[in-house]
Amino acid sequence: MDKAFEVGKLPVDILSEIIASFDSLKKRDDVLVRPKVGEDCAAISFSDEICLLSTDPITAADKDSGYFAVHINANDIAASGGEPVGVLVTALLPVGTTKKDLKDITSGIYRAADEIGIEVLGGHTEVTDAVNKPILSVAIAGKAPKNGFISTSGAQIGDDVIITKLAALEGTALIADSHYDEILEKFGAELADKAVNFKNLLSVIKDAKIAMQNGANSMHDITEGGVLGACYEVAEAAGLGIEVHLEKVPLADESKKICEHFGADPYYLISSGALLITTKNGEKIVAELKKQGIGGAVIGKIIDKDKRYYKNGESFVLEPPKADEIYRII
Repeated sequence: MDKAFEVGKLPVDILSEIIASFDSLKKRDDVLVRPKVGEDCAAISFSDEICLLSTDPITAADKDSGYFAVHINANDIAASGGEPVGVLVTALLPVGTTKKDLKDITSGIYRAADEIGIEVLGGHTEVTDAVNKPILSVAIAGKAPKNGFISTSGAQIGDDVIITKLAALEGTALIADSHYDEILEKFGAELADKAVNFKNLLSVIKDAKIAMQNGANSMHDITEGGVLGACYEVAEAAGLGIEVHLEKVPLADESKKICEHFGADPYYLISSGALLITTKNGEKIVAELKKQGIGGAVIGKIIDKDKRYYKNGESFVLEPPKADEIYRII
C-alpha cells in the first residue's frame, strides 16, 4: 500500500530516489549545481558570474507571511555566497481574502525586500478554494562571482560546525505570534514581545558575508527540521558524517520557556535567522562574527562517517529530518 506523506518536508530517502530516477536525462554544461538533498540553490554559469536560483514556500506563518517568505529565500542565496537581486512571488489566497489582507501580505514582501536591498520583480496572485490560508511561493534570483560560490556539499572532514545567532529563532517568533495571549498570560509581556520580535533577526546575509571572508567551506540556512535537521542535510550533501553537541547550541531563554510550555523540541524547530557554517578554523569565524555584533558558537565537527548528536553525555543517531515541530503547535 502506498503510504501517504506526513506534514512537512518529504522523506529524504524517497525524494532522493525520485530525483535520481531522472539522472539519465541530458544535462547542460552551464548548470553547476543540480537538485540534491541539502542543496537549496541551483547555480548556472553566465560568463564571469554565476546566477543563483532558489525557491521556497511559506506555510507556517499567518501574520507577516510576506515578510518571512522574502527573508528565508534571500537566506538561501546568501548561504551560497551570493548576493540576492530580486524575487517573484506567487500568492494563492483563500476565498474570503480582502483588500486589507492582500495589502498586509504585499507590505511585508516589500518591507523585507527593502531591508535586504532587492527588488520585487513580479509574480502571480489568485483566489482559489484549493487553499484555506494564504500560501506564498517565492522564487529568488541572485549572483556570485565564479570564485565566490560555495555549496552545502563543500563540507570537509575535520571542519568545525558553527551556528550563528540562536537556534529556534523563527519557530519561537511564529509560536509567539500565533499563541500570543497564552504566552502573555503565562510569562508576561516582556517575554512575549521579545519572542515575537525574533522575526527581526531572520536575515543571515551579514552572517554569510563574514563566513565567506574567513574561510567557510559550506553554509546552510537552518529552516524546517531545525538545527539537527540542518546538520543532517549538510553531512548528507557532503557524503560525510557529523557529530553535534546540543549543550553547545545557543538557545534564548524565551525559546527554552516557550518550547517547554508547548512540549516542542527546540533543536527540531524551524530556525531561520541562524546559519550553519563548516570551516577549518571555527573559532576564527566566531570571533569575527562577535566583532560585528553577531553571536556564534562551534557546536560540532564533520567526520568521515556516521551522523550523531550528544545530549547530556549520551550519544544518539542523527536521523533524517521529519515534520518540523512547528506543525504540532500551529
